[in-house]
Amino acid sequence: MTKNKTLLVTGGAGFIGANFVLYWMQNNPEDKVVVLDALTYAGNRANLVSVESNEKFVFVKGDICDTSLVESLLVEYQVDTIVHFAAESHVDRSITGPDAFIETNIIGTYSLLKAAKKVWIELPKDEGKEAIPHRFHHVSTDEVYGSLEPNDPAFTEDTAYAPNSPYSASKAASDHLVRAYHHTYGLEVTTSNCSNNYGPYHFPEKLIPLIITNILYNKPLPVYGDGQQIRDWLYVEDHARGIELVLKNGHIGENYNIGGHNEWANIDIVKLVCNKMNQAFANKPDLIVKYPLATKAVEGNAEALITYVTDRAGHDRRYAIDATKTNNELKYQPVEFFETGITKTIEWYLENESWWEPLLK
Repeated sequence: MTKNKTLLVTGGAGFIGANFVLYWMQNNPEDKVVVLDALTYAGNRANLVSVESNEKFVFVKGDICDTSLVESLLVEYQVDTIVHFAAESHVDRSITGPDAFIETNIIGTYSLLKAAKKVWIELPKDEGKEAIPHRFHHVSTDEVYGSLEPNDPAFTEDTAYAPNSPYSASKAASDHLVRAYHHTYGLEVTTSNCSNNYGPYHFPEKLIPLIITNILYNKPLPVYGDGQQIRDWLYVEDHARGIELVLKNGHIGENYNIGGHNEWANIDIVKLVCNKMNQAFANKPDLIVKYPLATKAVEGNAEALITYVTDRAGHDRRYAIDATKTNNELKYQPVEFFETGITKTIEWYLENESWWEPLLK
């Protein structure tokens, strides 16, 4: 019989972390989940409201850089699995204010690794016992691999790291620390590198929710440069499913790419969302009453709001994930097609203005 797990999910009130918590608790109801989140600007307790009353759920407000706090949580709740999402992740913010990215993404990951090593390996050894069976899963990004030309093959797990922004450099550093703690100290780790996520609870500063909410306020839709930057898009629940497979079937010390097999140019994403919003207002007259400022969408012309702006510094041209290893070893495949995933995402934002409106103030 498989022992029930106790997970410590860092950054579990953020976009991807919260979606993972909701997915895990629905699909692994006997496991206990402890969320550690500092509730900075992108962490939102409201993301977890549906599991707050579950006796298997614990929320702790705290900083991953507080090593003693992490140690106490690992001991108190007998945590055997860390799933590490907590990170500063917005590239624009990393360009204007890189300090927070170094502190959270590098020092924070180091803090977690120290705590895990002490509680799972050192303390049992001091008592003459074997290390506690454990897993430290680190959630990373495709941005650590750098930028691709249009005809370059997609990133594999063997692609050399070449980060181009303070954000991606800080994530690359954290990846290397996780690897080092495995090879040097025997910490049982796995790492996953994912492509761009989208879906419910996505903070409104990111591309897809920004386009949706700006259309509702009839605001310009900013597109960097020529808009031809290409990204691979992954529905957030498919990402959670991929991490679940890594935790249950992945090999210790290995990296796994989790992608959506779904490359789109930014301008095409923006135009698709505009078209979907036009359709939504045409098919649901109540939206016109609910969102009276969305006059361009009401006219069926949300695309008129597109505004080209100066490209950001060091903007990578293309990311693409080759998830062949994950597909072959773990039998992973995205369940959500982009057409259905983007429709679900738009519907969620149209129905949950009470969640996102306060975040725009």
